[in-house]
Order: sequence, then C-alpha cells, then structure tokens
Amino acid sequence: MHAAHTQMNERGEKGMGFSQTATTHHFLLKPNGGVIQVETNDSANATNRNEVRMHLGHIAKAFQNGDFDIPMFVHDTVPPGVPDMKRLGKDIQYSFEETPNGGRVVISSASKEAVEAIHRFLRFQIEEHKTGDPVDVR
Repeated sequence: MHAAHTQMNERGEKGMGFSQTATTHHFLLKPNGGVIQVETNDSANATNRNEVRMHLGHIAKAFQNGDFDIPMFVHDTVPPGVPDMKRLGKDIQYSFEETPNGGRVVISSASKEAVEAIHRFLRFQIEEHKTGDPVDVR
C-alpha cells in the first residue's frame, strides 16, 4: 500500500469516525448523480455499522448545506467537482438511506452541469479510495 493511501486512510478514520479497513466504500455514478455507499465488512459489528450510518447521515446534511470540509480533510485537497457542487447546491439533493450493513448517500440533480460536477467528485473518490468501481455511468 502506498504511503499516501495509508495517510488518507488515517485521516479518513479521524474525519469519518470509523475504521477504513473494516468497511467497504463504493462510489457509483448514476445518470442523475450518484451514490456514496459504505458498509461494514463484519455484519455482526453493530457498533461499526452504526458509526457508518451516523457519519453518512451527517455527510448528507453537511453536503446539502455546502459543507465539504470532511472530504477536503480526508484527501488533504479540494476534491474535483466540489467548487461546482457548492456553487450549484440549490440544484442538488442529498439523501441518506440505511442499508443492511451500513448506509448510502444518494446525490441527485436535474442540472446537467451539477451532474457533471457530482461525477467528477465521485470519480476522484473511486481513484483515491481504490474501490475499483466503474468510472462511467451504468
């Protein structure tokens, strides 16, 4: 594992409040936006699952309010797409949903410009977290 990836995971644990190695992140591109999904790798670990849900609920609210401090801290940079997502905030909806082992933030917009910004942000996350998720819309 590269030092930069290890450092990002360490910042991630501080910024997100749960283990990065005991959870699996997915970033999915959708025609109207995308999904940030995090699930605990051990379905019996209710503490980790609840920490994931609490974090993602917080993220949905923070992003809706134009607050992208956590991803900026975790990645030690302003992720691509964030300036446009802030500027177009009124055109973007963020909602939290529970999954059996964690949760997801669903990001959607009717604005083509906002969707392009969301996709830039999610592609960056896929690359940084090395999730192996497709970088094109499925």
